[in-house]
Amino acid sequence: MRKTTRTDTRASAPGTAGSHDLIRVHGARVNNLKDVSVEIPKRQLTVFTGVSGSGKSSLVFGTVAAESQRLINETYSAFVQGFMPTLARPEVDVLEGLTTAIIVDQQRLGADPRSTVGTATDANAMLRILFSRLGQPHIGSPGAFAFNVASVRASGAITVERGARKTVKATFSRTGGMCTRCEGRGSVSDIDLTQLYDDSKSLAEGAFTIPGWKSDSFFTVRVYAESGLLDPHKPIAKFTKKEMQSFLYSEPTKVKVEGVNLTFEGLIPKIQKSFLSKDREAMQPHIREFVDRAVTFTTCPECDGTRLSEEARSSKIKGISIADACAMQISDLAEWVRALDEPSVGPLLDSLGGTLDSFVEIGLGYLGLDRASGTLSGGEAQRVKMIRHLGSSLTDVTYVFDEPTVGLHPHDIQRMNNLLLRLRDKGNTVLVVEHKPETIAIADHVVDLGPGAGSLGGTVCFEGTVDGLRSGDTLTGRHFGDRAVLKETVREPTGALEIRGATTHNLRGVDVDIPLGVLTVVTGVAGSGKSSLVHGSLGKGAGPAGADVVAIGQGAIRGSRRSNPATYTGLLDPIRKAFATANGVKPALFSPNSEGACPNCNGAGVIYTDLTMMAGVATVCEECEGKRFQASVLDHHLGGRDISEVLAMSVAEAEEFFGSGEAATPAAHRVLDRLADVGLGYLTIGQPLTTLSGGERQRLKLATHMGEKGGVYVLDEPTSGLHLADVEQLLGLLDRLVDSGKSVIVIEHHQAVMAHADWIIDLGPGAGHDGGRIVFEGTPADLVADGSTLTGEHLAAYIAT
Repeated sequence: MRKTTRTDTRASAPGTAGSHDLIRVHGARVNNLKDVSVEIPKRQLTVFTGVSGSGKSSLVFGTVAAESQRLINETYSAFVQGFMPTLARPEVDVLEGLTTAIIVDQQRLGADPRSTVGTATDANAMLRILFSRLGQPHIGSPGAFAFNVASVRASGAITVERGARKTVKATFSRTGGMCTRCEGRGSVSDIDLTQLYDDSKSLAEGAFTIPGWKSDSFFTVRVYAESGLLDPHKPIAKFTKKEMQSFLYSEPTKVKVEGVNLTFEGLIPKIQKSFLSKDREAMQPHIREFVDRAVTFTTCPECDGTRLSEEARSSKIKGISIADACAMQISDLAEWVRALDEPSVGPLLDSLGGTLDSFVEIGLGYLGLDRASGTLSGGEAQRVKMIRHLGSSLTDVTYVFDEPTVGLHPHDIQRMNNLLLRLRDKGNTVLVVEHKPETIAIADHVVDLGPGAGSLGGTVCFEGTVDGLRSGDTLTGRHFGDRAVLKETVREPTGALEIRGATTHNLRGVDVDIPLGVLTVVTGVAGSGKSSLVHGSLGKGAGPAGADVVAIGQGAIRGSRRSNPATYTGLLDPIRKAFATANGVKPALFSPNSEGACPNCNGAGVIYTDLTMMAGVATVCEECEGKRFQASVLDHHLGGRDISEVLAMSVAEAEEFFGSGEAATPAAHRVLDRLADVGLGYLTIGQPLTTLSGGERQRLKLATHMGEKGGVYVLDEPTSGLHLADVEQLLGLLDRLVDSGKSVIVIEHHQAVMAHADWIIDLGPGAGHDGGRIVFEGTPADLVADGSTLTGEHLAAYIAT
């Protein structure tokens, strides 16, 4: 392992780190780390590299950042800690020299319907103050322009008990900007009553068709049937007008069912509280399917989707209301703010203009402040979080980034690099987990983990400068200078998917033919309209030509700490059946979430101890020793292995085990083949999903969808989280899909994927309203020869370097 030479002076020269200017990590064993020891220079930019699953995130996020946050949390009182996330100490021997860590990850922003790009930053708050000062007519304080603030009016009397008691009449009013019809959501919901009940039946006959509403449930079915307010034996279709009003819209009323006090309320408000107030993405699949079927969302007719009251929209500055300002593209809004010449709010205009300029600088100028935060991609969400820190006065803190170039066109990566360097130059320590060579190249210090992934990784292969990495004999070093070669011949299409007049988001009536039977890559800068064109016109289901489309987006995999690759892919089902058949018992015995679970840990393998106000701890279950199953279950074998030994196998081992001999299980082998095909052969099939890296989760999702029947595969940036060496394997997988008769459409920024395409569709020329047009269609060689688009310029530079 190579290490940089460090001085031991306290006052180190610029660009070097003294002995007291280091974050020291010794004996880190988080996840797959194998007693890792590194010294990270402070106030420098350190990039952590290595294949997906090599341990980068375990070292940076799971060790350094986690311990920093835990130590900060411990400075608060035990009472305050009770309201914070519980963080256990990372498994590491020594951690010295830590500073406050600010994590800027790719976790998506909250999907609350009232959360927007403007509310997620300070932009909306400053804009509200601006309109409360300059807006005409003047309608009130900043709250009068907030769609999260409702108007309140009250009157009454208060008694002041001081000296002679005195009763005083009082009134209170607060003007808020919330639209009363949609309550600040921008959309209203209509419920299809036919999806809630069968009106030809009575309540006693089981009229309800709502998931989970069983006939013996006190809080749902029985409260309606036995409340005494409705006739349970009359078909709903024969209810009188009064009965129907009570059934659907009744205010909460106390009733007794078998002596139990319950609340009876109309079906519509009950459904709204039970289902519509929750995040759709967090629902179980069958509940989500019911909501999609029973509820339709339409733009609020009163506020036209602006979320604001008519009064808030009536106050304007130079003819522009706050709703108009939030709907503007941020780059345009920045120009409008700069054009306002009002000395009375000069500092406010400067601050607001600076925030909006940061959006443009970070490559998000195409967004609007009214964009719902839940619709942002992981990369966009990460860059929105960065906005908060660009103007921060904090110095000597540690910023931790998780692949900040995700979703960025090569044209935008240089701007991101400049932002990372600016944070460093303010005196901060910047730690970046990254695969892109353009960002690795600007590092002051590089830590390369590997040599492989999973159990084959977890060690430091190299620690030093970028030049040292280039000349080093590591996987990253060997692939650092990789450049693509344009195809000599491309496949001929077998047909085309016709898209006509596409106008989703910023698309300008786009007409395009996407060729079938080939590898098509859709390119363009972030915000140019790529996803709008592909997902907006194809999505999941039937394409324009009637082709079955399998769309694999960037949505995160949802799973608890009990979920693992075997459960997520459906692999566990054929394995359980094979064990059951071989031993003549029930399949449920071989599930750690069912009958076979260890009773002590309930099949989790560990005991989670909640210490109330202090950090909780997880300890290996003493009864099953982490195997998750009852001892009697482990007496049953298949091919000489028990179920816990099978779940501890890697994909490669399991593929061989279920491929032949006594344990041969074709259904399991097919799933394992697909997992190996996407480069996850090293992954343990029983490993919790919560321990997988971003790149591993992306490929796990791809392997799962490969089992679906479909003629057209749509992939959205499949290189996200992939090491330079893994991109080559991905290209081989895409080729195999096409050669098997599939049509593959890829939205991608990686030049190696562009060069490998049979056909390229380039959108642009810019982002937002500067994009939304087709600027090139043709082969990669034609794109390079044309040289008139940003994508063509960067592809030409990439293959020529």
